[in-house]
Amino acid sequence: MSTPAADLAEQSRLVLTAHPLQRIGAYALAALADRNRPEDLSPEDFNDAVEQMDRHAIHAALLRDSKAANGFWLKSSLSLFPNSPMNHPSNGRRSDDAIRERIRTWHALADPATWPGVGCVLCGRLAVDFFGNRDVVLAESVSYRNTTPRGHAGMALCRPCHVSFYALPYGSQLTGGSSIAVHSWDERFLKRGVSRQVDRSLRLVETGDASRRQTDVREVVALTSLRRYSERVTDGVDLLVYNNFNGKPSLETHSLEQPLAEWLRMTSRALKSRRGFTALLQAHATKSDPGVVALARNAFRNPARILGHGVRYLNRLVTGTVPDRERVADLAALLYSFVTEVMLMNEKDLSEIRSTAGRIARLLSEETSGGKLRQFRAYLKDSPRLRTWLTSRAVRWAVRPPEGAEGPLVTERAFTLLFAPGADNPAWFHRDLLLVGVLEELSRLGWQAKDDMDDEEGDEELDALDQKFITDEAEDEQ
Repeated sequence: MSTPAADLAEQSRLVLTAHPLQRIGAYALAALADRNRPEDLSPEDFNDAVEQMDRHAIHAALLRDSKAANGFWLKSSLSLFPNSPMNHPSNGRRSDDAIRERIRTWHALADPATWPGVGCVLCGRLAVDFFGNRDVVLAESVSYRNTTPRGHAGMALCRPCHVSFYALPYGSQLTGGSSIAVHSWDERFLKRGVSRQVDRSLRLVETGDASRRQTDVREVVALTSLRRYSERVTDGVDLLVYNNFNGKPSLETHSLEQPLAEWLRMTSRALKSRRGFTALLQAHATKSDPGVVALARNAFRNPARILGHGVRYLNRLVTGTVPDRERVADLAALLYSFVTEVMLMNEKDLSEIRSTAGRIARLLSEETSGGKLRQFRAYLKDSPRLRTWLTSRAVRWAVRPPEGAEGPLVTERAFTLLFAPGADNPAWFHRDLLLVGVLEELSRLGWQAKDDMDDEEGDEELDALDQKFITDEAEDEQ
């Protein structure tokens, strides 16, 4: 049975709960106190971190104008802690001392006599009060509101969990509107990512200078966190975009499963995959978006599209006026690693498709015109015509096999992979892979079309964001 003294001691001891935003806030508190983990904070560390945040809030609140040159932190608070002592409309009529006092009592430990006598909904310890949208951002989605109906007291929280939400913005990218945070159940990744973000946010919070604001696209924030992490990611990564504004609070969650998160981290960092990854960014670059933006969006929204972008660009490399054979080999190798490590394709099935692609490439390489390759690409989008084309070529291959050829043009297993319907056999995906293999082998054979095959848009130049992402050598050595 707990004692009053023990209950008081618990109100300055941080614990990690199952709430991703609370966890980010707890790690942000640890970073503010210069401690490695939330559980490492002493009561003095905890209180010092709260005082530091209070000083920042007081400095911003005393401006009383979110449009001031140094008012960015005050402006941001409107979408983080609406109607709080930091930005309450009545502050314009209050004295400086009154504002300071209200902010200092905002997260101070309340008199135990006023505690509601219920457990914290996040950690189970005694709650110190009930809280609504002034203090807590959305828990799940737009379908759940963090406002409280009449007669409902609110969300019961202990002081450490309440203060974790106070620290959440320090672990987030602040935009002045919706804030962006990266979460993972990989504790080391989360700790290092939040710690680095706190360093950036502090520069913004302490000065209120909007020119210091980060402008990365939300998905790129997560990709950059992976790029700068030097160890293996052991769990998935979540991108959380939240806004606690009174008018329309919201929370969006986008997720990367562990295999994709680790693949993106490794391929964007490893020197051996640098040329292949650069080509992958080039494959995603458009006139309106840098490659890293489109790649990050595909990763979070539709990972299979990464292969589609890659194979289209591979075709341009092979059929260009001056084929880039090294880049073809590097990009093809990267795409093969994607399908085995991320899409978890069976290695034997991949080998079957690559072998089939090699034999088809041998047939196509006999033509000096690019017309047959163009026709083959068109057939890939029309499975009945592709089946007919492969069947007729397979018969010719069987009757008069090329010199040194072994086995059929297309095996029974390859036909199954390319055409069999069913949720467990993504035939369209396998046909994209077949084209990767054909293009890779044509390039290896030194084939080059004698006629003009430039039927696609030219390369988009990598812009400054792509160049920075590729060359950024910053590593987390904490």
